[in-house]
Amino acid sequence: MTSQEPFEIFLVAPPGLEAVLAAEVAARGFPDPVVTPGGVLIQGGWPEVWRANLEIRGASRVLARVASFRAFHLAQLDKRARRVAWGTFLRPDVPVRVEATCKGSRIYHAGAAAQRIGRAITEELGAPLKDDAPLCLKARLDDDLCTVSIDTSGEPLHRRLHKEAVAKAPLRETLAALFLRLAGYDGQEPLVDPMCGSGTFVIEAAEIAAGLAPGRSRPFAFQQLASFDPVIWKSLRAAPLPPPPSPRFFGSDRDAGAIRMSQANAARAGVGDCTRFHQAPVSALEPPEGPPGLVMVNPPYGARIGDRKKLHALYHALGQTLNARFSGWRVGLVTNDPALVAATGLPFGPPAAVVSHGGLGVSLSVSRPLA
Repeated sequence: MTSQEPFEIFLVAPPGLEAVLAAEVAARGFPDPVVTPGGVLIQGGWPEVWRANLEIRGASRVLARVASFRAFHLAQLDKRARRVAWGTFLRPDVPVRVEATCKGSRIYHAGAAAQRIGRAITEELGAPLKDDAPLCLKARLDDDLCTVSIDTSGEPLHRRLHKEAVAKAPLRETLAALFLRLAGYDGQEPLVDPMCGSGTFVIEAAEIAAGLAPGRSRPFAFQQLASFDPVIWKSLRAAPLPPPPSPRFFGSDRDAGAIRMSQANAARAGVGDCTRFHQAPVSALEPPEGPPGLVMVNPPYGARIGDRKKLHALYHALGQTLNARFSGWRVGLVTNDPALVAATGLPFGPPAAVVSHGGLGVSLSVSRPLA
């Protein structure tokens, strides 16, 4: 691979939500995204890698596939790893770590495979190996084909550095963004979260409406690569913003601490002026003035509250309040139990794919507009 050739770029998604991520990738102008197990595949160069990290809200990581070759035994892996032009993308002064997985290959020892590739990098390029290096190369040996990818993100992409304070079992920003898209949210309608916790849904919706890139405040691993161009990166980050949206993103919670957290997180994200948070129980929930929109809620469930009777009563009360006061609004509900969805009495469609959140399998159910 030369610096000018397009290569495969893999955007990691929660299993089951690959198609939702592909829709976002296409909407951001990346051509021909392909849904594959565990993510979305596109073709591009380094500027596309940088832009995907900066702009795509739902991806967990962005992997650049930089080399691919057959290897049937460790000596062959060593020899062919030394032929890779590591210097076109790695720097000799930046430490790296190598991780490997083996599936259906004659090379079955992942640790030995990682050691051979790491030694090739060190001896051919001079880059040191460190177990805790932020820059990670991932080698996958599948059916005797070795594919080497660079994790260009570094820290997972949900860590956007805007949320210092979090509530119990917070929803990852990347998962919240995918659930919002799955619920049909595009930034044009108001959003209410009556159990807002640390404010993730409200802040994510406000950022979408404001046109703010999710990665605008954080560093990335690709900035330590030889292929990084700070001039192009600066131009990508300097894209003009639309006018700020009006305050139509509302969060409430019965916990005063959650409200303080949400307000502080929104301010750090730069959306404090267009979000509103206040302390209130679900029973006091009222729709904001203006047209109907979307209620997004991630209530307690599973191990978060152990008493099923209390949970059913909570979901029933939520459903009664929304049915009585939120005519014309859609509702998106995240939970791990279909019986809790049914307890709301709201007109939900079939749940979306089950995805992992905090060790539990959760899914999003979306209602039709309430009568």
